[in-house]
Amino acid sequence: MSTTVYPQDSAIALGTAFKQALGEVRGIRRYGTGFAPLDEALSRAVIDICSRPYCFTDLGLKREKIGDLSTEMIPHIFYSFAMASGCTLHVDVIRGENDHHRSESAFKALALAIRQAIERTGSTDVPSTKGVL
Repeated sequence: MSTTVYPQDSAIALGTAFKQALGEVRGIRRYGTGFAPLDEALSRAVIDICSRPYCFTDLGLKREKIGDLSTEMIPHIFYSFAMASGCTLHVDVIRGENDHHRSESAFKALALAIRQAIERTGSTDVPSTKGVL
């Protein structure tokens, strides 16, 4: 198993599937924010489902690897998901010492942000002042 190709390919596949599952973006909140702790670590993720892919991460990882995974790949996983899904992502670790806890809380924060962003509003409108995303 490649620790460089498979994580990136997996993130691209997940981002593509996410975009396809959303279909026409109507009747959702569009924006989502999630905070997730794991022991001493606390992470924040913010997503905008907007068809303008962008990704900013600040994870503060200090070790070279977590298990067999190069920590350099973790921000790239978020980036690959954002590019494939067409979303804007901001993911940062607010505090934490253990790199495993820092990275896991970041992924959990993103999951919570996604859950909030795809929440149904009861409207059939596109969530944009322009009427298109």
